[in-house]
Amino acid sequence: MKVKNFLQDVSGASRVTRARLKAFEQASPALDGTDPIGEAARTWHPGPAELIITQIRDTGKTAKTIRFARPDGGKLPPFYAGQYMVLTFCIGSSIVSRPYSISSAPWQARQDQDPFVEITVRRSRGDGFVCDYIHENLKPGDTVVCDLAYGQFYYEPLRDARHVLALAGGVGITPFASMAKEIAAGKMDCDLTILYGSVSSDDILLKEELEALEGDHVKVVHVLSGEDPSWQGERGFLTAELIRRYSREDTSCFICGPQAMYRFLREELKSLSIPRRRIRFEVFGQARDITSFEGYPAELSGKTFRLSVWRGIHEDVIPARADESIATALERAGIRIRTGCRSGECGLCRTKVLAGSFYVCPEGDGRRAADKDFNYVHACSAYPTGDLKIKIPIL
Repeated sequence: MKVKNFLQDVSGASRVTRARLKAFEQASPALDGTDPIGEAARTWHPGPAELIITQIRDTGKTAKTIRFARPDGGKLPPFYAGQYMVLTFCIGSSIVSRPYSISSAPWQARQDQDPFVEITVRRSRGDGFVCDYIHENLKPGDTVVCDLAYGQFYYEPLRDARHVLALAGGVGITPFASMAKEIAAGKMDCDLTILYGSVSSDDILLKEELEALEGDHVKVVHVLSGEDPSWQGERGFLTAELIRRYSREDTSCFICGPQAMYRFLREELKSLSIPRRRIRFEVFGQARDITSFEGYPAELSGKTFRLSVWRGIHEDVIPARADESIATALERAGIRIRTGCRSGECGLCRTKVLAGSFYVCPEGDGRRAADKDFNYVHACSAYPTGDLKIKIPIL
């Protein structure tokens, strides 16, 4: 658009108005029933749908990759490499939803023959009963309610440097596997170097797939933190020194892994000259131990309060532990609430607090200023500190 001068540019608004009125006068009286904007929105965000499991394979000593497809064999909703999908299960009397980063590439969901989407799930170490449920119960032929795709953890050329340095730990490799597949297929124009931290060489997830993707624009560097006498590669943690060694003059850092790794890397990155806008953290999921955060009233740990839940004019009163989020309390009681990131950022579980006290995890407080003023919380990152009354949508 050419900039003329102040008066001409400002007066342009009236010219646009006259042009619109003229277009209205010349328009056909017949109703145009098409809705291109609505159709585009429904294509990108169709909402929860049942997908069928077509394949489950081992992709690590403790991990499985699960492939989903539409029952009619059609194409899946588009997404960006690095985004996640939400799976919903009925486990006993509980209705639970969990986010999982997509490990397949966007082009594989839109291909003409056998389109699919995949996630890679690691068996838990005692703190993730949904992961264990997936490993022990899901099989090919099962249908699962899935909702994709969400998240801001993807490459954007207008914002990010051409060289992306991915810092991954454990199952945090999954969004970078998606990026690597997209780059290797020529669908994404950037260079990707992955520093992938694992404990041992026999527990590297997606190892063969990653090796097959290496080329001019994808490089994978494994870093082992455990004892492995035969290992010839990098050792230790993802330190500032290691990051500096594999960075370029202009680099964007993308980080995905366990919460302990996030805290470690935040300190390491302070000594580097990477601009803050070039450092991207994937949301880390629900806090493992909320009592370890500053400001949490430690004396409440283990206590249980009354949670009054209003849906329309109906009230349920359920128990809610002080060290578990409101979302978890609702799930245990079999009360449906829509969740996405489980980190307090996406806002799908936005909840009105009518009365009572609560604590919000400081690393997962994605509320807007207005939400704080009018007593809204994100249920996945808010914890009761006394009896609480909330209002949630009817689902």
